[in-house]
Amino acid sequence: MRHNKKFNHLGRTAPHRSAMLANMATSLIMHKRITTTLAKAKALKTYVEPLITRSKEDTTNSRRVVFRYLQDKFAVTELFQTVAPKVADRPGGYTRVIKLGSRLGDAAQIAFIELVDFDDNMAKTAGKAVKKTRRSRKSTAAQAETVETTTAEAPKTEEKATEVEASQVETAEQNAAE
Repeated sequence: MRHNKKFNHLGRTAPHRSAMLANMATSLIMHKRITTTLAKAKALKTYVEPLITRSKEDTTNSRRVVFRYLQDKFAVTELFQTVAPKVADRPGGYTRVIKLGSRLGDAAQIAFIELVDFDDNMAKTAGKAVKKTRRSRKSTAAQAETVETTTAEAPKTEEKATEVEASQVETAEQNAAE
């Protein structure tokens, strides 16, 4: 039974678990994305998110607290210099866990965990999101009028384009004559 079991012990002793989570957090901070089992990814999420929140305030005390958990000065530097400025305006939810399926050897659920603001593919799709507004349907008569106006405007734009091309040809001939 799971009476009063607040977190997943991952089948390890406490020092082994803390060392493993510290190593995984260091790898996540340095590489921005790691692949692991789903249970470890979920445990890592609860381990690393308070550290990222702590890194928003760059003080000596917060650096010491984060170093106490990570035990890697390069990861602490990376966290405070590159990760913290990107997540400064985010109120939480700095990591994303995406399931990848099961591993062939032992059928363990595999997932990758990544820092949200460092995923280029998601940033491209988020930038293209356009606000859509609901509009009522036009009547068939209104649609026919818009079709007629666009077809009537099309030859005018073609005439303008040919006039522009003709003027460009004339200027090129004048420059060649000079």
